[in-house]
Amino acid sequence: MVGLSSQVHDNDIKARSLFPVRVPIPFIKKMRKGDANDPLLLQVMPRHQEFLTKSGFNKDPLLEQSNQQPGLLHKYKSRVLVMFKTGCAVNCRYCFRRHFPYQENQLNKRSLLDALSYIKSDNNINEVILSGGDPLMAKDDAISWFLDELEQLPQIKRMRIHTRLPVVIPARITDELCERLARSPLKIVFVNHINHANEIDDDFKAAMQKLKQVGVVLFNQAVILKDVNDTTAAQVNLSEALFDADVLPYYLHLLDKVEGASHFDISEEQAIKIMAELLEALPGFLVPKLVREIGGEKSKTPIDLKLI
Repeated sequence: MVGLSSQVHDNDIKARSLFPVRVPIPFIKKMRKGDANDPLLLQVMPRHQEFLTKSGFNKDPLLEQSNQQPGLLHKYKSRVLVMFKTGCAVNCRYCFRRHFPYQENQLNKRSLLDALSYIKSDNNINEVILSGGDPLMAKDDAISWFLDELEQLPQIKRMRIHTRLPVVIPARITDELCERLARSPLKIVFVNHINHANEIDDDFKAAMQKLKQVGVVLFNQAVILKDVNDTTAAQVNLSEALFDADVLPYYLHLLDKVEGASHFDISEEQAIKIMAELLEALPGFLVPKLVREIGGEKSKTPIDLKLI
């Protein structure tokens, strides 16, 4: 569908054995046909560089695989992360959970009730983050049921959903989902995962409008990726395109050092230089925070822009 059969290296094909290829058709349609350097294609196409080993890269860069309760991560005092659905609609080659043991962390109704009991037992928790995989891989009625349960816990103020579905399959934002979110007394936050302005089209904008109309707060977090969005122009275009869709840039992550993704890495110094130029090119509310996740740390680590 992308017109690249003659440009694909044999070892690129073999890299599928390291991490399966999964790309929805709506996302493929946004790619430039015949362009091996298309920034959307590069995010999802297996590459022979995935076989490279590099010092500092490993299968569990954020130290998540030692979580004490399956499907639940509690590293932030006031927030808990629930791996609500372990499947994804798209397999991004830089994904920090590409080696995560999802089979051991799949949640059924019983285990979700256990997670809810854990949340109820800790009054410090006031926000529940649905992650995965991608939580929007779950059906609307499953999300509605979980919201019903969360709404019974008086300390919970917010439910946050981290998702790539609205940009890879915009039709996932259904009227039924929006109607249920509108009824919730909780503040609902969506954090989209979008890395390039070319991912944003009219269908995505329409999905965001549906969410905005029912009071959902809309953010984006991106990863800075070599040859995908590692220029000031790419980041300016992304922030502008997000804002045109009523989404605020939130975080710009340095790459999590997961095994198989070292070819996406750029230096911290280069990222800081791009951020400094963004501060000159954009109003402050369109400049995301540059951060790194460090395994074992209880929060994201901001990158000091004064380092260079």
